[in-house]
Amino acid sequence: MPLDIVLGAQWGDEGKGSITDLLAENANMVVRFSGGDNAGHTVTVGDQTFKLHLIPSGIIHDGTMCLIGNGVVLNPAVFLRELGGLKERGLDTSPNRLKISRNTHLITPAHIALDTAKEAARGDGKLGTTLRGIGPAYLDKVGRAGIRADLLEKPEELDAAIRAHVEAHNMTLTKIYGVDPLDADSVSAEFQEHARNIAPYLADGSVMIDRALKAGELVLAEGAQGTMLDVDHGTYPFVTSSSPTTGGVITGLGVGPGHIRNILGVAKAFSSRVGSGPFPSELFGDEAVRLRGTGANPWDEFGTTTGRPRRVGWLDLVVLEHAVRINGLTEITLTKLDILSGLKEIPVCVAYEIDGKRIEHLPLDLPTLEKCKPVIEVLPGWDEDIMQATKPADLPENAIKYVQYVENYLGVKVNRASVGPERDQNVDF
Repeated sequence: MPLDIVLGAQWGDEGKGSITDLLAENANMVVRFSGGDNAGHTVTVGDQTFKLHLIPSGIIHDGTMCLIGNGVVLNPAVFLRELGGLKERGLDTSPNRLKISRNTHLITPAHIALDTAKEAARGDGKLGTTLRGIGPAYLDKVGRAGIRADLLEKPEELDAAIRAHVEAHNMTLTKIYGVDPLDADSVSAEFQEHARNIAPYLADGSVMIDRALKAGELVLAEGAQGTMLDVDHGTYPFVTSSSPTTGGVITGLGVGPGHIRNILGVAKAFSSRVGSGPFPSELFGDEAVRLRGTGANPWDEFGTTTGRPRRVGWLDLVVLEHAVRINGLTEITLTKLDILSGLKEIPVCVAYEIDGKRIEHLPLDLPTLEKCKPVIEVLPGWDEDIMQATKPADLPENAIKYVQYVENYLGVKVNRASVGPERDQNVDF
């Protein structure tokens, strides 16, 4: 069987967790390939809501094997806390069905301290990071100074590595940022305890996936963040530090591209992002509140990880065209179509304008993108509540036309639209 991929086609928070959960019912293995606990995937099953940050969404399905791949950076404390929370809710989180790639890099207190100090030093130029040590951990990884999960099975080597790591980063913390140093003894002791609990979960992730594929099993790769936050192809420098795109799947799991069957891009029926950076179709005032909600409902636009209100705007088809091209998307799922119910007219961004010139592809440089004004086409809306729809015939004609408009613009099949947060609130096309 092949490898299917679920990716974010916008700035993250598109609803990938719930879509992965839906698809995981037929998957033998669900794997995370990038990011860290800056990801926040919300899955609603009946009256239960699961908020996952590191552990793949497939963990909610009995018997589905889950893997945290080498492209992820893992905070051991967060992993164990999430593990414990899921176990308390009756889920099987044993090493028999959950593994961590040995070459996954670890996030330490030093990384978190550096992240916090760097962001504070930026002042008004803050990037809007989650302050969870993600960037510094990836910086250590590419700088060949990281600590891999494999050391959690080697107490003496782990102790030496942690002490050297803390000492090196204390120099930066104290001399450049003027903050207090970390205590190497306490950090080492903390990681020794983490090691005892996490070591049974270690495995060679690439070998696991290869064996599953050769055995005819279906492997589902679960993306974190979104295409517009990709370190190469996103709104740099207002991006994450990894590659949440198709290319990141290959390196983040250790699997060849020949195994890929479907590449599903998940996109909201409108746009949102958290943090700083350009956002051409952004809305403010009452229109923004209309799309965002007040925060009283878990379905409202507030970050799963940060709790911050998301910036919102009309659907940006220039962004989605970029995502289709960069990732080679074979299909698209639109989420939160129900949020548009009640709007008489629904504006859609179909191009950008700079100094009177129309642009139909995403500019790669920040100054140009910041000057882009959205070119809007207005589509007819609908009044009907669509949250009970289960098939296309249940949807208003204008809701179907909205989906078809997106499909025709992008030249990619829209296979599904979600009309609510529950597993069964999806309409397949």
